[in-house]
Amino acid sequence: MEITSLGYRTDLALLRLGGTEVEDHGDHLVVRSPHNPAHWWGNFLLLYGVPPQQQSELWIDRFHARFPEAEHIAIGFDGTTGTVEDLAGFTAAGLTAEAQTVMTATSVHEPPRPNREATYRQLTSDEDWAASVDLRVACNDRDVEAGYFHRFAEAKAATNRALVEAGHGGWFGAFVDGRLVAQMGLYAASPGLGRFQSVETHPDFRGRGLAGTLVHHASGYGLDELGAHTLVMVADPEYLAIQVYRSVGFTDTERELQAERPPAG
Repeated sequence: MEITSLGYRTDLALLRLGGTEVEDHGDHLVVRSPHNPAHWWGNFLLLYGVPPQQQSELWIDRFHARFPEAEHIAIGFDGTTGTVEDLAGFTAAGLTAEAQTVMTATSVHEPPRPNREATYRQLTSDEDWAASVDLRVACNDRDVEAGYFHRFAEAKAATNRALVEAGHGGWFGAFVDGRLVAQMGLYAASPGLGRFQSVETHPDFRGRGLAGTLVHHASGYGLDELGAHTLVMVADPEYLAIQVYRSVGFTDTERELQAERPPAG
């Protein structure tokens, strides 16, 4: 299965680097992360495109057959266009449909209001990575059981750290008075392509220009040290953060369709 979506293509590249298994079944991929079963977008089906509406429940049944122990449902759809309305069969079956915006930049500039109070650097120590887990938990706004989400966050941080230590990229933080309050990763997804991961700012520190300043800081690393000619970001078009990414030079390039049902809260 040849992936046309830049978002999914770079996602899969980083997942594979982190130990995720990808099985090609012709009309869909089965993506498995045995090291992190609580990561629902590390354990999902990726279809070649949006199926006919009457096949939606068939694909949900196939997900359950592939992941019988999963507490979630996650199905992605390859392509570069599309709308939430295209997934009406999945929403009728109780899933949440999203059309994410895939953004790209070949150069960046400072945000209109850069934050110069924080310290911006890569995470390096055990204490840094423990703080990364705590920050992700603090940023969780999903109705997911706390212990389940914490297990996901710990396993994901371990994977992120392993990718950094293997030389695939960096994980960056904004620190205020020594406290990690914003973070994101940037890895080489393939020659010339750098992919951002998990841009997060603590709820108590939002609206201060931290995310935009950190994206600008990390982008310089990606373009210079990683040798990327294009940086890739995937964002929720309904969330304010997308304006932050646009403010430093990212432009809307594609749409990425997905349907999910997270684990019960």
